[in-house]
Amino acid sequence: MRRAVALRLQAALATAAVAAAIGVVLPVIQASAASAGATGYATGNGGTTGGAGGQTVRATTGTAIHAALCSRASSSTPITIQVEGTVNHGNTSKVSGGSCNTADGVIELKQISNVTIIGVGNGAVFDQLGIHIREARNIIIQNVTVRNVKKSGSPTSNGGDAISMESSVRNVWVDHVTLEASGGESEGFDGLFDMKDNTQYVTLSYSILRNSGRGGLIGSSESDLSNGFITFHHNLYQNIDSRTPLLRGGIAHIYNNSYANLHESGINSRAGARAKVENNYFKDSKDVLGTFYTSEAGYWQVGGNVFDNVTWSSPGSENNPAGPDPQSNTTVSIPYPYSLDGASCVPNIVSQTAGANKGMQVSNGNCSPQTPTATPTSPTPSTSATPSTSPTPSGTNLSIGAGSDGSSKADGTSYGNVRDGNMSTYWSPAGSTGDISIKWGSAQTVSRIVIREASGSAGAIGSWQVINAGTGAVLKSGSGAGAITFASTSLSKITFRIAGSTGTPQVAEFETYAG
Repeated sequence: MRRAVALRLQAALATAAVAAAIGVVLPVIQASAASAGATGYATGNGGTTGGAGGQTVRATTGTAIHAALCSRASSSTPITIQVEGTVNHGNTSKVSGGSCNTADGVIELKQISNVTIIGVGNGAVFDQLGIHIREARNIIIQNVTVRNVKKSGSPTSNGGDAISMESSVRNVWVDHVTLEASGGESEGFDGLFDMKDNTQYVTLSYSILRNSGRGGLIGSSESDLSNGFITFHHNLYQNIDSRTPLLRGGIAHIYNNSYANLHESGINSRAGARAKVENNYFKDSKDVLGTFYTSEAGYWQVGGNVFDNVTWSSPGSENNPAGPDPQSNTTVSIPYPYSLDGASCVPNIVSQTAGANKGMQVSNGNCSPQTPTATPTSPTPSTSATPSTSPTPSGTNLSIGAGSDGSSKADGTSYGNVRDGNMSTYWSPAGSTGDISIKWGSAQTVSRIVIREASGSAGAIGSWQVINAGTGAVLKSGSGAGAITFASTSLSKITFRIAGSTGTPQVAEFETYAG
């Protein structure tokens, strides 16, 4: 078995080496007009449009993201999920359904297609919680921060990767995101942006990757050579040990990126990989391009790069740095149109445009930022889990993981439906009035709640009271659903009492917040 695998590997590497030597020209990719927003290789293979043309919903928890995926008519029904607030282990649970395959403690985009996840409002932070894309296609992730995802220690998520793709993934565009860790493998972290097991047609653009031992990889081992057609442009790699990226087999186009403080190595092309590396800016770094930690060679085409205070190791049996005067040893034909900024201004344009919450600006191709003509930062919801009367609070929804009860429930409804992050489930009282409560095993400090009505009954809730169930004190009274604030109160159970209605009340979510 080992001999068979070794022979296949040798044959694959030999084929790749021949292709590298003669500079094989790949078939031309025709970018789809529908995928005009995407760039690079994500425009190939039919294009990357995410959830365009589908429903738009709002989510403030990981469970709500999963619920939105699971509420679709099918696993390929387009959907755009706007995310605001902090998504973490405490509010990310598995949701079941025929159009999804989710899991606890990770944003799971598995066996699905046609999805956009975009941060809006005050921003979206995935805290210690990774995004896993598996057996999926046509996915867009924009304007979010993913930080401190661990593979060891506590809590763990997604094998320690901020964003990872595996198992026949196609057409992913990750744009204007911030991916960061707080150390390397010894501190429990792994990669920031990983692709393996037949992942193709991916673009990472206008993003920040920092403070990590590993920037990311394409191919999990020297025998995983089925990945490729990856574009990296206008990204900042900062304070990273290695893998910016590590490329095993396949093709990568790496242009107009800014690299600073790469401690051990940078772009590591190996096992027959071929990378076109142009108009990047490397500063205060070591061994920024070459083949490292293996004798299986990779290849590169270079042009227009700036090497500012870059040091280079001497060649060895398992290290082949490209410098100090990098020269091309292959040619790579790029099948899509693109504009190159001059390398000298790359640090400046990248600092203005890359990362989450930067306004989604891009370069105009002449080192100046501009807002895209069709910016996707604030799509208009067709169906929103956040009514206009219910602005999304910041912080953690304390109802997720809590208990609930009430005075009565109509047939087919449940008290637990108000704390599941799913706008398609709800609680109704047996009549036109009734109580619904959230409760905890220990006292919580609460100063704000949000009552979200199911779409079919929006506007049915009339007069109400918010009650400290432990003391009977009325914290607030009013009418209509939405966001309700009151004096900060320590309590173990809070009740929303519907005293009047214009129809059958349907409370989809009863969210509670500390502030």
